[in-house]
Amino acid sequence: MKRLLLLSFIFMLFFSGTNFTVDGYKPIYVSASEAKIIKLLDPREMTTQGKIYIKDQYIYVGDVNLGIHIIDNSDPRSPKKVAFLQIYGNHDIAIKGNILYADNMEDLVTIDISDGENPQVMKRIENVYKLPNQNFPENVQYHTWFECADPDRGYVIGWIPAELEDPDCWTAY
Repeated sequence: MKRLLLLSFIFMLFFSGTNFTVDGYKPIYVSASEAKIIKLLDPREMTTQGKIYIKDQYIYVGDVNLGIHIIDNSDPRSPKKVAFLQIYGNHDIAIKGNILYADNMEDLVTIDISDGENPQVMKRIENVYKLPNQNFPENVQYHTWFECADPDRGYVIGWIPAELEDPDCWTAY
């Protein structure tokens, strides 16, 4: 019994209070109200390419979790980035006629793209989809450390590499 207590004490001495720092990922949050605002912004660099659609002279390129890049392709030898349509939580787009359909977190939105450089939100249907993954970074190696997501801080729209101190979460898939 004394030996067990001694071993337990030694174990606790070595493994309690030790801090460790590792490279991992931390979530990027937006508030629930901000996540549902769709806005047209200046062109920006692509982060993670999604689907590509061509409609008239425009190319629409999804940027996973962030929105849609709008490119004027009227001169295919010199395409021009026109704008970025910020749609948080966007994973999929489709176009029929002059209507672009997109997911915005758990909602479905319809956007009039008859004026390719000035899209207008027409309608939002709430709670159509299951909320995109909010719990862990996707497409990373097995046993990657990350900061545990905190739903009280808002929606997770992405993950960025970061140095983490004493992280509690890691991928186990």
